[in-house]
Amino acid sequence: MPQVFTFAIITVLLLAFDLYCYNAILSVFKNWSPKTKKRFKFSYWGYTILLIIGVFCSIYFKTVLFLSLKSIILVAFFLTLVCKFMMLPFLLIDDLRRLVIKITRLTKEKTKSAEHKVIAGEPISRSSFLVKAGLVTAAVPLTSLSWGIVSGAYDYQIKRVKLVLPNLPKAFDGITMAQLSDIHSGSFYNKVAVKGGVDMLLAEKPDFVFFTGDLVNNLTNEVRDYQDIFSKVKAPLGVYSTLGNHDYGDYYFGREKSPARAKNLQDMLTTHKNMGWDLLMNENRHLKVDGEEIGILGIENWGNGRFPKYGKMELAHQNTQDLPVKLLLSHDPSHWRGEVLEKYKDIDATFSGHTHGMQFGVRLKEFQWSPVEYLYPEWAGLYRQQEQQLYVNVGYGFLGYPGRVGILPEITIFTLSKS
Repeated sequence: MPQVFTFAIITVLLLAFDLYCYNAILSVFKNWSPKTKKRFKFSYWGYTILLIIGVFCSIYFKTVLFLSLKSIILVAFFLTLVCKFMMLPFLLIDDLRRLVIKITRLTKEKTKSAEHKVIAGEPISRSSFLVKAGLVTAAVPLTSLSWGIVSGAYDYQIKRVKLVLPNLPKAFDGITMAQLSDIHSGSFYNKVAVKGGVDMLLAEKPDFVFFTGDLVNNLTNEVRDYQDIFSKVKAPLGVYSTLGNHDYGDYYFGREKSPARAKNLQDMLTTHKNMGWDLLMNENRHLKVDGEEIGILGIENWGNGRFPKYGKMELAHQNTQDLPVKLLLSHDPSHWRGEVLEKYKDIDATFSGHTHGMQFGVRLKEFQWSPVEYLYPEWAGLYRQQEQQLYVNVGYGFLGYPGRVGILPEITIFTLSKS
């Protein structure tokens, strides 16, 4: 009940904001015919009310229907809110302008004639220029984010990284490894494009592959239509995977134990097995080439803050002490700073995902920025601290907003090197 009350208060505030924007728009389009005004009224308020109902249902009704529509509803809500907030400064400046004029007129009333008082009493119209400028400004994020849906969602990029590991055995020098992360198959709507990305990875012919979690959004059955595509991801030395925070079904079932939640998780384990991926659940593998070995460790999700800590590094680390190089799969990059750097200094490189680069930002060769950096110090690319390294893949898929602007989907190809 308190949550519903909070939602009601937020809704009232948003409706008040909507009314403010609505009246501002009407005030500068006075020449519209009554028929056009009526159409605008029904379109504006019909969309607004349907959107609020959709958000309410997607939050409080966890049915398959609303889970499938949740991303679309929340994206529509986000785009609408961003556009209206972009208008807000222009409307406030205009109101400030009108307030100054009104105060000036009231001051002059004391010294001017009755004729001037009549003029001073006339209503002060809104500035057509400011309101229209606000509308144009609001169209900028709408255009860019819409373009990100059309062009960015499946614009897969190959990122090539030389990973220097001084203790690397000679047999592994020059070997290649690929990383995928955050597939989020429940968000896909273009099977051909998804297959195209997998074909790009396979064309690189990596010696082994890492997948660092979040195969789905909520339920294991989301991957059903894409399992045949990802089953094609093979490599001579194997495909190794781990779970992300979305793979447990927590966002659908909650974290409490239940038969349905347990079955969903078991289905996830079976799916990895059916695809031929070696899922590491707080365990490790010894990867052998020409009689030499390195360690591949994988833990369940471990995240700072609100994200669950299912990972158990002490189990994943067992019997790896004698290995010259240890590579760790850990979905959430906050694990690197939260536990790995402090307690497991023999982990040479950690591979993570999770951040998506917030699917929005700038990523150039010498510069990158995204709002997500204020939440995650390590959010995209390669990081080093003393002898340890972390690579954060910004993801293959998308979640919520069905596109990407500036931070494009990634397939990482590493070349292991001794120097």
